[in-house]
Amino acid sequence: MLTRLLAAPILLAVIAIAMGTGIDALVKGIAPGAGLHHLLAWRFLFGALIAFAVFRAKKRPRPSGEAIRFHTIRGLLQVFCAFTFFYALTQLRLAEATALGFTAALMVAPVARIVIGEKISPVAVGAALIGFLGVALAVWGSGSSEMPGQESNRTLGLVSLFAATIGYAFVLVLLRMRATKEDATTIAMFTNVVPAIALLPITFGLFGFPALASIPLFLLLGMLGYSVWFLMTLAYAKAPAQRLAPIEYTALVWSAILGLIFFDEWPGWQLWAGAVIIIASCMIVAFEDHFRTRRDAGLPASDIPE
Repeated sequence: MLTRLLAAPILLAVIAIAMGTGIDALVKGIAPGAGLHHLLAWRFLFGALIAFAVFRAKKRPRPSGEAIRFHTIRGLLQVFCAFTFFYALTQLRLAEATALGFTAALMVAPVARIVIGEKISPVAVGAALIGFLGVALAVWGSGSSEMPGQESNRTLGLVSLFAATIGYAFVLVLLRMRATKEDATTIAMFTNVVPAIALLPITFGLFGFPALASIPLFLLLGMLGYSVWFLMTLAYAKAPAQRLAPIEYTALVWSAILGLIFFDEWPGWQLWAGAVIIIASCMIVAFEDHFRTRRDAGLPASDIPE
């Protein structure tokens, strides 16, 4: 009974999202002391060792030259996203960064239009506009740029966060282009190996070796990062994406709890109201195809298979 419960896709997704939020909290706590450059390089190094070991254990075929070039571009973009988002975590409240990070989902449609020529529906446009009203409310309601016990450059943090969300939207669209050609194990391997190869020479050349006390924390980040991917892959293999999509937004609850416990952060009501608007807009975009199919078929949504 316990084994069956732990294998339930919704529970797997909840655990993965909680772990992902824990990663954000850990980054926020250790990045100022350990150095963001060291944190990123070593996190991806340990993630790469784990992902490559799994790749070899599953005896996946050697990637083609085309795949290597494609994933190199995607991996470098991912480095940019990770750096800007992790920097934003050090400058913003944890719950605020999490809520505003949801806007990446709203940017996928315009990015897909630019990259692969997908048509943007009026519903997606309207949902994006509503979502960014939620962003304005959340940003306005967060008040002072000062967080307890820490000076922060709030404006630079917000700019960095939105740069990360735009970049992540491009990463998602590029991933969509490749997901039908390669399995998740190969993609995960590139996702960790390319950033590690890009970051380690720069980090060692400019900043040297990190403090030994930080190495176990970097290893923990690498293990957690790969575990989140592994659990989410299991969850989405067992349940339709539309059933699991709403679970993604439990990250806001976890971030509020962790922010309160570890950083004494108290999000205002405006942040919660803005987050509700952002999440509702993302849900509209996520469920649009399902509802359009219902209209075209003349059937209630419950009669259409996932």
